Amino acid sequence: MPGVFAEVRDSGRTWRGASGVADLDTGRPVTPEMRHRVGSLTKTLVAAAVLRQVEAGRVRLDAPIGDHLPDLVPGERGRAVTVRMLLNHTSGIAEYIPYAFPSIRGGASGVSAQSLDDNRFRRFRPAELIAMGLAAPPSGAPGATPGVYSNTNYLLLGQLLERVTGTPAEEYITRAVIEPAGLRHTSFPSGPRIKGPHSKMYEALWGVLDPPRDYSVYDMSWVMTGAGLVSTMEDMNRFYARLLAGRVVAPSSWAEMRRTVPVVALDGSTIQYGLGLHRLEIPGCGTFWGNEGTTWGAGTVSMIRADGKRQFSFAINLMRWNGPGRPQPHPVDGALATLKARALGCSMSEHS
Repeated sequence: MPGVFAEVRDSGRTWRGASGVADLDTGRPVTPEMRHRVGSLTKTLVAAAVLRQVEAGRVRLDAPIGDHLPDLVPGERGRAVTVRMLLNHTSGIAEYIPYAFPSIRGGASGVSAQSLDDNRFRRFRPAELIAMGLAAPPSGAPGATPGVYSNTNYLLLGQLLERVTGTPAEEYITRAVIEPAGLRHTSFPSGPRIKGPHSKMYEALWGVLDPPRDYSVYDMSWVMTGAGLVSTMEDMNRFYARLLAGRVVAPSSWAEMRRTVPVVALDGSTIQYGLGLHRLEIPGCGTFWGNEGTTWGAGTVSMIRADGKRQFSFAINLMRWNGPGRPQPHPVDGALATLKARALGCSMSEHS
């Protein structure tokens, strides 16, 4: 792992730390305040923005998405899939990423980074990515559980926000969620480069890329309202603290966000997912709410204990370091488990 940086908050006290390098060529160190691509933590902010529209009476959680987007989700599917199903990944709409990046699916020639490189500066339109997910075999029936995690859901939610507000989704989320929450270093990127101090982001692609390749310069149109945000660990802790305290959405909306269902994540594990966030139960340690995010070369986790007294956000600048299929135990996994346990205030026996 080239570099890791984090912020922990505990009952009013704050610790920030960093270890390792942001650039393998120069040895430039990572620092705790660096900006980072936070991946699917974006989904919590998108869900909050949708719930702000629910509070305003412009969207109903259990309304068919076809009521708002009949051109994108037509016919019976548009009538069967609701806004809530998109938010909690029970829509049954498939993930589009293997179709936008066909080389990662493998096949006769094996997994390669060809499509990652081909798409580095490609400008995708949300409608074309959504069409890929809708054309793929469904992952399940609408409303069935366990749900199956799909970024297609959150691109549709971005289009929903655009349709009901008359404003580009990224602009509305910035105005309705990012700015009111006081997130000073959080934004959707306007181009392939991150503005401000940041690390390079190294992708190993399950060992296919050796040495890992830097993908910190990348056009994020391939996943903008699914996983496109750039932020800091301080901002992510601030956001989840204010969300839990009822300062981002109304208490009724926060209660809806915490209604979880089982969802099969992209790595094949089953998580308890609400509306844009998931629940982590650690026996003897407590209930935590938050999210995990990955993109090419970048990983982030942000969790807050249900009583609001303990928070942990960390970022890493290498992804998919382990092999495909059923990977063997890896030292990085053990180190991250130790870090998470200590940062969340859990003993190792409780965490394991």
